[in-house]
Amino acid sequence: MAAKAKARALVASIGQKPKISRGLLAGSLIKCTDNSGAKVLRIIQVAAYKGRLRRVPAASVGDMVFASVRRGTPDVRKKIFRAVIVRQKKLYRRPEGFWVQFEDNAAVIMTPEGEMRGSEIRGPVAREAAERWPRIASASSIII
Repeated sequence: MAAKAKARALVASIGQKPKISRGLLAGSLIKCTDNSGAKVLRIIQVAAYKGRLRRVPAASVGDMVFASVRRGTPDVRKKIFRAVIVRQKKLYRRPEGFWVQFEDNAAVIMTPEGEMRGSEIRGPVAREAAERWPRIASASSIII
C-alpha cells in the first residue's frame, strides 16, 4: 500500500499534474478573489479539455478556464476572460494522503499570456495552483 502511494508521489513530482477531483462544472458560478473588478464569474469552458459526447466539461484546482463576468464593475461585466481556479469546495486528495477542502469556489482572472489581471489575491490559495502558476504564488499571501 505504501509503495503505491510512493509511486503516485513520484509520478506527481516528475511534472505531471496529479489527479484532483473535478468539482467545478461548466456553468458553475464562482467567486473572483482578486482586485480586477469582477465579483462573480461563470465558467464557460475548461481550457485544453478533451471531452466526450454529452459530458459536461469540469475543472479542478489549478486548471485554466474561460469565464464570463456576471457581477462586477461596468468595464469588466459581460466580458470573457481566462481564469485559474485557486479554491474548490469539493474534497480532493493530495499524494501525501491528506484531504483538502475549501469553504468556497474561487478563481483569479488571467491574461492570455499567463499574467494576473489584478495585483493581489484575497484569501488562501491551493498549493496545486501556486505550484503550477508562479504569478499566482507570488501574489498570494496564504498558500495551503
